Order: sequence, then structure tokens, then C-alpha cells
Amino acid sequence: MSDNATAARRSAIYLLDQILGEGRLLSECLAAGALDRLDREDRARAQRLTLETLRGLERADRLLDNHLNRTPALTVHNALRLGAVELCHGEAAHGVVNSMVEIVGRSRKHGRLKGLVNAVLRKVAAEGPDAWPKMRVPRLPEWLRDPLTMAWGADAITGIEQAHFAGAPLDITVKPGANGPGEALPTGSRRVQDAGQVSALPGFDAGDWWVQDAAAALPVQVLAPKAGEKILDLCAAPGGKTLQLAAAGAQVTALDISESRLERVRENLARTGLTAQVIAGDALDHQGQYDAILLDAPCSATGTIRRHPDLPFAKDGSEFGGLIELQAQMLAHAWSLLKPGGRLIYCTCSLLPDEGEVQIEEALDMFPDMQVNRQALAVTGVEKGWITEEGGLRLRPDYWSDCGGMDGFYIACLNKSE
Repeated sequence: MSDNATAARRSAIYLLDQILGEGRLLSECLAAGALDRLDREDRARAQRLTLETLRGLERADRLLDNHLNRTPALTVHNALRLGAVELCHGEAAHGVVNSMVEIVGRSRKHGRLKGLVNAVLRKVAAEGPDAWPKMRVPRLPEWLRDPLTMAWGADAITGIEQAHFAGAPLDITVKPGANGPGEALPTGSRRVQDAGQVSALPGFDAGDWWVQDAAAALPVQVLAPKAGEKILDLCAAPGGKTLQLAAAGAQVTALDISESRLERVRENLARTGLTAQVIAGDALDHQGQYDAILLDAPCSATGTIRRHPDLPFAKDGSEFGGLIELQAQMLAHAWSLLKPGGRLIYCTCSLLPDEGEVQIEEALDMFPDMQVNRQALAVTGVEKGWITEEGGLRLRPDYWSDCGGMDGFYIACLNKSE
């Protein structure tokens, strides 16, 4: 047991406390500097431990419940959960148990419970590794599982939950004419299994590619940007779509409300040698006229749980109504910025029809000069079964299950009459 391993575990327990106790997203915690005092290797380890514990939380709790008369304080419970997940993933029992006992023992508030931690984790170490693979795949919380089951059916939800539990490999988009690591996917993205440190992969420093889930790369492929077109990328951060548009030779305006998130867009533009006008501002205030617009609207992000398993625990769905209203406002405003004869991509990384199919059905009723362009969905690798009744593209995590799934997404291409 190294001090570094204990520091990473202590930080992971803090992150679990924030997510499960305070309803904070992991990204918020990281942006606030939660891991800044750790070196890069330990930061990566703390994040990995946090994500693995959240993915396996249901299984860990079932194992621990066998040995707990009552639920302990959250910090102690999270230490036990983290320890249980590590033990069931094959970590050496000696190191895990001693580390958790030390972490809890040093707490002024909970130090007296170190004996409990020791006893419980030793029991989990004895029986957990055999029991773990026999337990059911962890389920989404009911507030999210129920509407998704209503939308896609029980079999689909089972597949989606399996994809969430498996996690996500690294997907990249390669600059035209360059090469990238990994295996080619049907839609042209490349997938790297067990990628490790991203910046150490071949071609990263040269700017040959950028990180982007295969599903997130499809909106720009559907838009099919042309060299010289004036294109607005609304809600552009973290910038994968901006880079795709720029790589196609378009004159790109990348707008996002978050100045701090735009820093990553600028960094990636510099690294890849691509150019775009980057603006911090509110999409609803932006003015101008564009040949094409890509609106990746703020949404529930329920399609990204395979990468962000904190979301179902940090959220409860109460803010989704406000997001759905904002999406409608943004779509209406973006439509006013589109030149006659232009095309607009509306997309969300959501699995909820209210943020995808329903938005487009309502927009088509509202704007007589709007038509859905079904032909734009004829992109290499896109399957016909993914195309929806109203003419959009519905992507789900259980698609491509044999090679690691994809993020959930909704994409529609809308043409404006001349």
C-alpha cells in the first residue's frame, strides 16, 4: 500500500460524498479543483475509482448490506463502497482494507468506525469476488428508468444499462489526411480500447485527431459542411464539432456561454492547427445570418451516462422541464439566424424523446418554412432502423453493443425554404 494509492482513494471518497451527498456532478467538482493537489497519475486513479464505484454502486450496496446492521455515515459508507468495488475488481485485499481503515481512522468524526470498516471489508474480500459477476447489471434509478422504459421498451433498457455498466472506450475523430490510433468504426470514427493517457497516444501532439464519441461526430457528418460556408456552431464547447466544421474548410463561428469551457476549444484549435472565430455569449442574444447552423442544445445529457455515471445520482430530473423549454427557445432563435435555403442541425445527447423527437415535431408545426431533410441522414454506417418517424436520427448506448456501444443522441437536419 503506497501513500499515493491512499491519497487517490481519499480523494475518490470525497468525490463520492459530493456526488451522492450534495448532488454535484463530477465535472463540477473537478472544475472547482477537487483533485488539483494530486499528481497526474493519482488524479487519473481517483477519477477511475470514482467512476467504477458509481457504475457498481448497486452491487456494492447489496454486498455491504449483508454485513451492516444500519447504514453508516455517508463518508464511511462511501469508503466501504469503494473498498468493495476494488476488492471485487481483483485488487489485493491487504492493500485495500488497510488503506480504507487508515482513511476512516484518521477522521475525527468517524475514526471510531475503523474497526467496522476492517471487519466488513474482510468479509467482502472473502465472498465478494465470487458473488460480484453473478449479480444483476446495476439499474438506473426509477426517476429515469421509468420514462426511458416507456420510450424504448424493457429490452432496450436492459441493453442500455449493460452499456452503462461496461463504460466507454475512447473514440476519436481524425483530421482529413491524417492517421489516428485504434480501430475504424462504421461511421468513420476510430475507437481505442484501454487508451490510458490520451495525450500520450500517437498523433495527439501533432494535432492529427481529437477526442469525440462516435455518436457526437455524426451531427456534422449529417450537416455535410462545404468549404467556404459560413456556419454557426451554437453551444460549441468542448469543441469537437467546431473542429470537424473547421477541418471541412467552413468559416466557423463557435459560440458558447461559458468562457472557461471555450478555453478547451481554443486549446484544441491551436493543437490541431485549425481556425474558427470563438465567441463567449448567450445563444439567445446572438445575431447574424448563416448558411448553416449546428445547435447542440443544452440537455439532460442522459445519453452520456456510459461516460458519466455520476449523472443519475447527482440529478433527479427536476431541472429537465426548464431545459426542454430552453431548447425550444434556442431552436426558434437559431431558425431566425438561418439564411433562406440554409440547413440547421438540431441535436441533443439525450435519450428522452421530449428533448429530441418531440421538439422537432413541435417545431415543424410552428415554422411553415421548415422541412426535415431525411436524405441528409444517408451517412456511411448509419443504419435505417435508427431513423425515426418524424425524420430524425435516434442513437442509443445499446447500439454497437459488440464493440463498446455509443452515446445516446438525437439528430435532425432541417432545411429552410428559399
